[in-house]
Amino acid sequence: MERKVLKVEGMSCSHCENAIKKSVGALDGVNAVTVDLEGKTVTVEYESSKVSLDRIKSEIEDQGYDVE
Repeated sequence: MERKVLKVEGMSCSHCENAIKKSVGALDGVNAVTVDLEGKTVTVEYESSKVSLDRIKSEIEDQGYDVE
């Protein structure tokens, strides 16, 4: 199990938080998604054998947010 904190720009409300949790949480291998709107971070716990960090970042970007 890996845990990664991603810096994400563009999140501002609970809709943003829910969109990211729903899309990233649906990926096979992702066990937990925590969004911190104030800190502009998304913390993801995932199994690297099932899903890559690039795939997770891509999913966040597909929702319209910028991952640094």
